[in-house]
Amino acid sequence: MKIAIDMDEVLADPIHKFIELYNRDYGIPLDLKLDAGNEIYHHVPEQINNKWFDYINEKGFFRNLPVIEGSVEAVKKLQEQHEVYIVSAAMEFRNSLEDKLDWLNEHFPFISWRNIIFCGDKIVNVDVMIDDRIKNFIDFKGRPLLFTSPHNLLITDYERVDNWQQVLDKLLVH
Repeated sequence: MKIAIDMDEVLADPIHKFIELYNRDYGIPLDLKLDAGNEIYHHVPEQINNKWFDYINEKGFFRNLPVIEGSVEAVKKLQEQHEVYIVSAAMEFRNSLEDKLDWLNEHFPFISWRNIIFCGDKIVNVDVMIDDRIKNFIDFKGRPLLFTSPHNLLITDYERVDNWQQVLDKLLVH
């Protein structure tokens, strides 16, 4: 089976980084609770709610994101039985390309460069796509797995996975 795995909010945690940067620059608390269905910028004062766009376009933003718990071990296990690709819409943020590649090389060195796809639209021909954004499932012919993130908690039309153990339970042959 061929499996495409998104990076942001699936392997890497940009939400933690956004909260850290807002806290540094504006004193917004790190224990900010994100409401279901909302994006990070919905939780900051209106006059700075576009600051996330500045942050995400900065060189280095994607380089040192925290790793989503359990993702490294789970991807290794998936590779034992399946063909795994990392697929990221990195073209949207020009400065993210090098950062994301360096991040993957550090945290997922076992993923070959041949299995890393940086793109605009995720028009990939795989059997399973694991992503936190349903826009990436439009016209996708395989099995979509919606990886839980605060912004997608109200979406019920897709098969959901809340963590990497649930991914393994669904995709590994035991």
